[in-house]
Amino acid sequence: MFPAVALLALSYLAISHAQQVGTLTAENHPKLSIQQCTGKNQCQTQQHSVVLDSNWRWLHSTSGSNNCYTGNTWDTSLCPDPVTCSKNCALDGADYSGTYGITTSGNQLSLKFVTHGPYSTNIGSRVYLMDSSDQKYQIFNLKNQEFAFDVDMSKLPCGLNGALYFVEMDADGGVSRFPNNKAGAKYGTGYCDTQCPHDIKFINGEANILGWTPSSSDPNAGTGQYGTCCNEMDVWEANSMGAAVTPHVCSVQGQTRCSGNDCGDGDNRYGGICDKDGCDFNSWRMGDQTFLGPGKTVDTNQKFTVVTQFLTNNNQTSGQLSEIRRLYVQNGKVIANSKTNIPGMSAYDSITDSFCNAQKQAFGDTNSFEKLGGLQQMGASFDKGMVLVMSIWDDHEAQMLWLDSDYPLDKDPSTPGVSRGPCPTSSGKPTDVESQSPDATVVFSNIKFGPIGSTY
Repeated sequence: MFPAVALLALSYLAISHAQQVGTLTAENHPKLSIQQCTGKNQCQTQQHSVVLDSNWRWLHSTSGSNNCYTGNTWDTSLCPDPVTCSKNCALDGADYSGTYGITTSGNQLSLKFVTHGPYSTNIGSRVYLMDSSDQKYQIFNLKNQEFAFDVDMSKLPCGLNGALYFVEMDADGGVSRFPNNKAGAKYGTGYCDTQCPHDIKFINGEANILGWTPSSSDPNAGTGQYGTCCNEMDVWEANSMGAAVTPHVCSVQGQTRCSGNDCGDGDNRYGGICDKDGCDFNSWRMGDQTFLGPGKTVDTNQKFTVVTQFLTNNNQTSGQLSEIRRLYVQNGKVIANSKTNIPGMSAYDSITDSFCNAQKQAFGDTNSFEKLGGLQQMGASFDKGMVLVMSIWDDHEAQMLWLDSDYPLDKDPSTPGVSRGPCPTSSGKPTDVESQSPDATVVFSNIKFGPIGSTY
């Protein structure tokens, strides 16, 4: 994810390492099947489920139904300080389809952008894949492996992001490290990413209420003193007009609470512990404007398969991550990734440290990816284990222009690296996309993982 604290909304009700468990709504995780492959045409179906991130959930008093958090402000009587708040407040179960627009069927997950529920209007969502026990998050190590999924984003316009990615969250949602967190993975706690988001309501088992500032543009969100950071592998950030695959790394391993300079906020973007820009491969930005989009080589008007391969320097899981390759399958045809067409750059078609260094130099971008360890650090994160995230969101920080338009706005669009997609720079305002495209939906299906060449 590129922008600083760009997430979503709802009665954005509680997250990342949080507190007690409520009993007013039953929590039933929607079932989702995936496949683990051992070789070509040798895949076994596994039954899993998905869980809603705790930041979207109703957060209320443990002794009743009084809100601990309403709109974008905390109840100071229930939450006078971080620890007391975590003891007084409970996360409750979720009505996945009725309140959040989240539905599953077999191997298919649909995430609807705006859902008008009985008590609230929900904007976007974020879910995690649970393991087969339904008690912890499924942990992935994809070194020397490939990961494939089908996606239909024909109903995702400019300004939206249907994302599938991995982050280095705790498998139990932080319960074992932070005793104040009684809810854990079953209620979607423990989120982190390389943007070190400050809008997470509970971090390390404590309410993030210190210095809490309600958002000026999002009636359901705010930011606290702390952020929550970890390594992030963005396999797919996309809408119908563009897509990017982006590894991001941090100087720390595992979910880490940050404050001050370590968070890399604002003008200190490159002074924090995480690489917020990442090393992105976006076909349009890399010089091929004919490759992905409506009616293009990869036609986003139709469903297609995205295959991402994580190659190591010795072709074994013990090796160092050395290359991230991408290919597509649509209507039975395998489509190789586009090649870079940028002055001063070779014709790369995958992400390597050499590609990243050449791209940063050609675009005049700060190379924090290399400084913080590059692909080797990304591989070390897979060694520790990463959690699969799927989400749909709009962007209060940068209108998603970094994905599908010209960005940053103070640079000439003809400068290499500035044009990232065909969307107008006026697009992506949350008030516009929420009112004009409430039925926007992303559908992920047919998730498979296994050895290189086994999933397609």
